[in-house]
Amino acid sequence: MAKPSDELIELCRAAVEAERVATSEPYTQEGWAAWMKAAETFQAAVTVEAAQEPKQSRLGLEQAAKKVVLYPEPVSE
Repeated sequence: MAKPSDELIELCRAAVEAERVATSEPYTQEGWAAWMKAAETFQAAVTVEAAQEPKQSRLGLEQAAKKVVLYPEPVSE
């Protein structure tokens, strides 16, 4: 499985949070602008990071980052 960098995970978190904020209110172009920009930044970073490893799947990397953000491992005490 692909291993996303900490930076990529943080960009994914920012995009997910921007989506949460944008969709919590009625749609406006201005209201969704931050989400669109954060998503664009994340996608560009996925492309760059995937290109650094020749056998790395771009899709696998994106999915791995989203899995870390959307389905975090429980913290054991």
